Amino acid sequence: MRFVLVAFALLLSACASRAPLPEHTPSLALPLQLHIQRLMANERQDWVLVIQQEGPALRWSMMDLLGIPQARQKLIGSDWQADGLLPPNPEARELFAALLFALTPEGELQSNYPTAWQHGGQRSLPERWDVRYSRPLSFELNLPKGPKYQVTPLSGDTP
Repeated sequence: MRFVLVAFALLLSACASRAPLPEHTPSLALPLQLHIQRLMANERQDWVLVIQQEGPALRWSMMDLLGIPQARQKLIGSDWQADGLLPPNPEARELFAALLFALTPEGELQSNYPTAWQHGGQRSLPERWDVRYSRPLSFELNLPKGPKYQVTPLSGDTP
């Protein structure tokens, strides 16, 4: 019985921490290639992210600058699915969900994220993500308890 209670508590905490997803898949100009810089304390990591449409799914492929895969996920409706043999990466799923929020066109924001707000070059999903845009596809993404990300578009071929 104790095991069942512990398992139930873990399940509830996993559901509570699940990153919010849009009500409907936003209109994105895909494929999209982004340079992601993860900044935390005195540490910086750089990644390349490719987002592409694959049938009904959005495929998210993140790799380091040497081309080594870091995370791959498919978003089908409102569910994330592993894509490939990489181990689960909860931080990457949170990042992908936050990027989807940041990339959602302004005209689709309220219908996809009813509690979100946007004013000028700033957008927020209260207590989850804050986004500050410097220009289209260039923004800073802040997570309340986590790292800060600098996002810029890539041009040319993916490494």
